[in-house]
Amino acid sequence: MTPTPVIRLHPEDGVVIARASLLAGAAVAEGVVAAERIPAGHKVAVRPHAKGEPIRRYGQIIGFATADIAPGQHVHVQNCGMGDFAKDYAWGEDARPTAMLDPPATFQGIRRPGGLVATRNYIGILTSVNCSAHVAGLVADAFRRNPFTGSDPLAEYPNVDGVVALTHKTGCGMADSEPLALLRRTLGGYARHANFAAVIVLGLGCEVNQIGGLMEEQRLSGRLRAMDIQTMGGTRKTVEGGIAFVREVLADANAVRRETVPVSALTVALQCGGSDGYSGISANPALGAASDLVVRNGGTVILSETHETYGAEHLLTRRAVSREVGEKLVALMRWWEDYTKREGAELNANPSPGNKAGGLTTILEKSLGAMAKAGSTNLVEVLRYAEAATARGFVFMDTPGYDPVAATGQVAGGANLVCFTTGRGSVFGCKPAPSIKLATNSPMFRRMEDDMDVNCGTILEGEESVQQCGERIFDLILRVASGERTKSEQFDFGAAEFAPWVMCATV
Repeated sequence: MTPTPVIRLHPEDGVVIARASLLAGAAVAEGVVAAERIPAGHKVAVRPHAKGEPIRRYGQIIGFATADIAPGQHVHVQNCGMGDFAKDYAWGEDARPTAMLDPPATFQGIRRPGGLVATRNYIGILTSVNCSAHVAGLVADAFRRNPFTGSDPLAEYPNVDGVVALTHKTGCGMADSEPLALLRRTLGGYARHANFAAVIVLGLGCEVNQIGGLMEEQRLSGRLRAMDIQTMGGTRKTVEGGIAFVREVLADANAVRRETVPVSALTVALQCGGSDGYSGISANPALGAASDLVVRNGGTVILSETHETYGAEHLLTRRAVSREVGEKLVALMRWWEDYTKREGAELNANPSPGNKAGGLTTILEKSLGAMAKAGSTNLVEVLRYAEAATARGFVFMDTPGYDPVAATGQVAGGANLVCFTTGRGSVFGCKPAPSIKLATNSPMFRRMEDDMDVNCGTILEGEESVQQCGERIFDLILRVASGERTKSEQFDFGAAEFAPWVMCATV
């Protein structure tokens, strides 16, 4: 059956979504034709809206008419804007027991001491400060595989996925306060991460973020070696010491074997970037269906990007397991309102130029589509940035909307796999966690097939349902968790995207 030219998401919606570009005069709905060209993924009105009237998509308010809108008109930034409206938080009203699957699904993971399970097996080099970043890179470069030339210094260690330096731009010129605690929480989460067989923490020696303080505060020990350039005697000696440590641990790291483990050992970070008007129709809800399968099999999913949930948080508070959990989420929204106001910004500035070109108009619209990634199970916990995710089920972590910063927090919290939806075509990796890329539409998937793992545009074309696509994603999650390499891994993405949240003044 040929798909209709537009997509209606809810009977109460006053707009529909163009499945492909519509020319003026094209039929949109019964008695309605396009009054002008409607780009693919954009909204077209199917009933009149008076100025000030709410505009609905997904059955929810996405904005308000800033001018009178006639049926058939393009609905976007020129005639739709933000406005205040009452939200019913209805704490826990929609929370229901999760229908767990028995027996649960399994994958081939790597068991670590202490009960953690890895999906990858890296040796990591973390830096306490930007001043040690170059030296960390020199150590990692000595073991760097080249995906284009085929050269491989680790050829004798096939079970080691790589040696990676994760560097950042801060660690000094900052007060000993919450921003330092946040950085240390992030570095501590990575130092403990299951996907690292061993870790070096490399510093300069005189920075605010002293390695001793980091290790004490985060209770780090075991597989970790600490070095600072000043004590080691400079760049050359530090690089030599770092290379010697990696060579010392390579044999043990290579000795791991994968074994069958339950999905309860999986923590999946949910991300979206370069979104378009199809994100909330295809890839995000399909990832939501996969997220439900992860949770129903005993695993954990982490939704983040707090102000990309803004305006839709009342739909999550209804799924909270308690009022306390729901109130934590609402408190985050109030903090972000104050934060953006203090910085002279606004939450509705979040949709990027690419988002808007793809058909997303307001943060409310973007949020409603973004939260679909979390599926339908209960919200069991709300976490600070980079805080360890210990509860099983659907959890929310406070992060900015910028993808590398958000994903860094999720991986620090224990995510051992990332699922990333995109409509415009984001390229992304997130070492040490593998990243699965989900395309919202077929034209972009075909154009960027070397970077995309899953085409969810099949939903738009009527080839499969959201649930069927979600099952396909879940199956790929299990295969990737078992060692199958993603497209981003084939290009060696994932080191440059390490980006701890910097929320302090530089002094």
